[in-house]
Amino acid sequence: MFDDLNPQQAAAVDHQGSPLLIVAGAGTGKTRTLAARVARILADGADPSRILLLTFTRRAAAEMVARAKARAAEESNGRRHGDVVAGTFHAVANRLLRHYSAAAGLSANFTVLDAADSKDLFGMVRTAEGMGERGKRFPRAETVAGIYSRLVNSQAHLSDVLDVDYPWCADHAEDLKTIFNSYTAHKRSNSVLDFDDLLLFWRGITASAVGEHLRNDFDHILIDEYQDTNPIQNDIIRGMCRPDTDLCAVGDDAQAIYGFRSATVANMWAFTEHFPGAEVVTLEQNYRSTSPILAFANRVLSDGLPSDDRPFVKTLWGNKPEGTRPTLATCWDERAQSELVADSILDARERGMDLRDQAVLFRAGHHSEGLELELHRRDIPYVKYGGLKYLETAHVKDLMSLLRILDNPDDALAWHRVLKSMEGVGPATSRRLEAELGIADETSDALNHLLDGLGRFPSPAKTQADELRAALSDCREIQAPAEQIDRLLGFCELTFPNNYDNPLPRLADLGQLGATASAYSNRSRFLAEVTLDPPGKTSDLAQEPYLDDDWLTLSTIHSAKGMEWRNVYLLHAADGNLPSDMALGDAEGLAEELRLTYVALTRAKDELTVSFPMRFHVNRFATDDRHVYAQLSRFIEVGRDLCNEVTTGTNEQSPLSAPNQTINLTHEVDNMLAGLWD
Repeated sequence: MFDDLNPQQAAAVDHQGSPLLIVAGAGTGKTRTLAARVARILADGADPSRILLLTFTRRAAAEMVARAKARAAEESNGRRHGDVVAGTFHAVANRLLRHYSAAAGLSANFTVLDAADSKDLFGMVRTAEGMGERGKRFPRAETVAGIYSRLVNSQAHLSDVLDVDYPWCADHAEDLKTIFNSYTAHKRSNSVLDFDDLLLFWRGITASAVGEHLRNDFDHILIDEYQDTNPIQNDIIRGMCRPDTDLCAVGDDAQAIYGFRSATVANMWAFTEHFPGAEVVTLEQNYRSTSPILAFANRVLSDGLPSDDRPFVKTLWGNKPEGTRPTLATCWDERAQSELVADSILDARERGMDLRDQAVLFRAGHHSEGLELELHRRDIPYVKYGGLKYLETAHVKDLMSLLRILDNPDDALAWHRVLKSMEGVGPATSRRLEAELGIADETSDALNHLLDGLGRFPSPAKTQADELRAALSDCREIQAPAEQIDRLLGFCELTFPNNYDNPLPRLADLGQLGATASAYSNRSRFLAEVTLDPPGKTSDLAQEPYLDDDWLTLSTIHSAKGMEWRNVYLLHAADGNLPSDMALGDAEGLAEELRLTYVALTRAKDELTVSFPMRFHVNRFATDDRHVYAQLSRFIEVGRDLCNEVTTGTNEQSPLSAPNQTINLTHEVDNMLAGLWD
């Protein structure tokens, strides 16, 4: 069975009788193995609805399920199999909580707040509590939201989170407690849950009297990327398992890079303790990279992390033909680095390598700014990952708020955004309208009140208010989310010109959201799924970017995890950038930065270039030439002898030179300016 698997993969697929941990190195066929295991379970006759597959992206879940069903059909003479229960932790939590809502004390039509919504709600609570009016600086809403999410997901006490991660906020501990209590009370009274609530309520159910019913719902549980789970997710998995549950987890402790999200690799390291008798299978045969690239990545990892810090020691190896050694490029400055990378990209293209087969990776989003200017100058199209998410853009949130009002009329945050978008409605008018409509009043129905004509809107907003009432009323008679979006665009057409300098492109952008909604017949499901696993940008909705017949990928390393390209360029490999200067004094932080570097190196299939500028600006926004000299990343230094080295750029490359004479153009320029208005 499954003859295309190597011995270790086959052992992982066939294992039965005890919990299983698959330690899967980069490029070792993790997805193929996990999909094959699901296929084997299906082919053995398991009920698909009793198989739970948990991943960290919806796309990963869909890919694994599709592969598993196809392979299971092959192994069972074409017999079709139903869908397993698959999705992200948050998406599955949303599904289970709606089924068990009564037991959890929740309304079945609760709304899910994304991270940006949570930040906005913290801003509202912060203002309502008067925290910004005390004559001294108080943490901003995004900082308050970050503190809250950190303490919830890490399950650490507030004092510990403040001491370690937010020491500059330590004096505000008592006020933060007040905000957190108000924030929680607001969520409960408005029937909304944030991402953290989804996991907390799921864990709560597993530990309650209802937990036994939930455990009996699934016989097989499979978890992808186990190294990225946080303490709550680990508790959920343990709470979901009966003694006879067939549990399988897949992960790579060498790719644990999400500590800033409270993920902890300790969950994976403690797997055999949490699940006694568990078997461990290690996958080391790499199908992605050439031998020189693997040798370099292995060296960087093994020399940077002693075996004592790597409970699951592994060495990647592969059968790909011998390739070129990685290139280590020492550049005089950032400009030289940008020119070298752009030259190399175009050279590879001339050698027959499409731009889509190439990627530029970096530690922080701003590290690519100089290169982006060079790419524009050379007319090289690109897509950048790791920036603002599509659903976080203001105009998309405007439309999503309208849908949320239809789905949950108690959602005060959505009402607040919609009302504030209307002409002449400022903070005071918004508060008055919210009171007149009874928003957030548990005994009222704000949507019906609006449709009945309540709410004294200012005269500039009269036309918009009439359209809002008509659009929401019409949408009550429309079932399809895509048709509702199309109807709500009329309101957006009236409000966008008042709120945005470029309303037409934003309105056109919303058409992509409607295209995605066309795959759904249920509004609640559409809202939940796009909120829980949002597209990274507009082109994610459109499947492929409409840029050119070819394009280059720019990406932060975090966003590149799970991806691969024939040719990879790693920028700014200098101490202070990679590793980040924020991690230099913390052993655990340095270990994660090393794993991040390892992830970057193992994205390359055929060619790898690592570059670092010897000097770079102290402040990238400054207009002067203040700069510092950089040192090659300590992580890359250990594998330097495995690279081909090149040096590019000199301190004489600038075409500008200081003139010997001094001239004064003030009078001439001022006269010219005066001529423009005299």
